[in-house]
Amino acid sequence: MAGNAWRSMLAQTAAAVRRPGLSSGLASGSISRGMQTVTLIPGDGIGPEIATAVMKIFEAAKAPIRWEERNVTAIKGPGGRWMIPPDAKESMDRNKIGLKGPLKTPIAAGHPSMNLLLRKTFDLYANVRPCVSIEGYRTPYTDVDLVTIRENTEGEYSGIEHMIVDGVVQSIKLITENASRRIAEYAFEYARNNRRSSVTAVHKANIMRMSDGLFLRKCREVAENYKDIKFTEMYLDTVCLNMVQDPTQFDVLVMPNLYGDILSDLCAGLIGGLGVTPSGNIGANEVAIFESVHGTAPDIAGLDLANPTALLLSAVMMLRHMGLHECGTRIQTACFNTIKDKKVLTKDLGGTSKCSEFTAEICRRVQDLE
Repeated sequence: MAGNAWRSMLAQTAAAVRRPGLSSGLASGSISRGMQTVTLIPGDGIGPEIATAVMKIFEAAKAPIRWEERNVTAIKGPGGRWMIPPDAKESMDRNKIGLKGPLKTPIAAGHPSMNLLLRKTFDLYANVRPCVSIEGYRTPYTDVDLVTIRENTEGEYSGIEHMIVDGVVQSIKLITENASRRIAEYAFEYARNNRRSSVTAVHKANIMRMSDGLFLRKCREVAENYKDIKFTEMYLDTVCLNMVQDPTQFDVLVMPNLYGDILSDLCAGLIGGLGVTPSGNIGANEVAIFESVHGTAPDIAGLDLANPTALLLSAVMMLRHMGLHECGTRIQTACFNTIKDKKVLTKDLGGTSKCSEFTAEICRRVQDLE
């Protein structure tokens, strides 16, 4: 059941991981039949290792992808403003599609979160994270099949903080009408395009009456245009309680930034953790960056112990976003069959194999599926 759910989920992702409802679809250069260029951001820690694993699997699958590797570590631009390097921005602006490994934020005064900087630079307003049980990978839950959609650009993560007096710091939660409407429309279009039956707005408008109240009001307004989709609203704490009791009651969930950060990780825990959870970030200008959302794991970096599954499944989402469905399906099938077979698994998946051995097994299975 879990395996079929995953196949159904990711087979439907193509229309929905881009901005739903845009008839123009992807950027004109991203859906050509020949080789397509993707900006690769390997990241830090285990990032280069899992990025290499994905590239090897793509090569085995003969995926028509040309990689353009870039470093996105922030630099100071004019006026002391933090920015990603110009060559990285130019690459993303041109290619429109990116694949990103885990990034660390340097510990330095005033240095921004790298992930936050990327979201702001490319207006990656929607984070889409499908959480579906994987057949053969045992967790307390076997039938999870839901999607979290997180507003990615504002809320508590707006980065607006200041010290009022010594010992008192204020952080501003920014909620706007336009961003709230935009993410609500995305969530409902996603549900419709993926034949999902319901959207739940997650909020705390009972406490934050103005900020969350505005978010909830926009969700209600948008819901009026989608009578075919059931709309519910629920407090964040109630969602967390119900989620761990019975995750099958949820379908698509939409929420502001901080709540999405927390709840999407909770949902990942239901299916086995961030190491098996894909993620995509969708921008307003046809830019999309797909990523692994786990940490950099510096303790095992360079030891051939990393699990590339999350980045690989994110890359599968990317392929479908680009219209390369057959190639994505073969890679996904090879990955899931490797996990289901349980013979060649990395330590966090319950095995003893190296990252390179796990990668080689998926490569073998991909080639056998040709």
